[in-house]
Amino acid sequence: MTYSFECPDCGNPRGMGQECGHCGSITAPHSLTDTLVFNLKQDGPTVEEALERLRNCLRNATDLGIKVIILIHGYGASGQGGRIKWAIHEALENNHYSDRVEEYHFGENTAYGSTAYHALLRRRPSLKTHLKHFKEGNAGMTVLILNTYSRIA
Repeated sequence: MTYSFECPDCGNPRGMGQECGHCGSITAPHSLTDTLVFNLKQDGPTVEEALERLRNCLRNATDLGIKVIILIHGYGASGQGGRIKWAIHEALENNHYSDRVEEYHFGENTAYGSTAYHALLRRRPSLKTHLKHFKEGNAGMTVLILNTYSRIA
């Protein structure tokens, strides 16, 4: 497992919202990158659980200075019809996360070499290493560019 955060107390790697497994610190970790890959579909959550996970992730990520989230939500290949994907798309299109998300790019519209792909790379060049998963337009992923500030007090 690759960690994108480190404990400010002991310096060991740790997760974003977890207590440090080494020293037990609950102090907010330091981010080692401005891009977070977040697997929303891990452990097979319900749609409601997935939306709650996304809300928590967005809150934590903006508080820690993350600028971009590569959101892995799946596309329904398991026969479930992609309910999480469509719920995420609907929530984004209806501005449910507009207090945290400045813009979003659905994987299926961001295929390698497309105009959207190049525009996204111009905006966030650090995404180049992550966008290798978008070669054919990855319908199971969405790129979220976060607000540089939170409008929530």
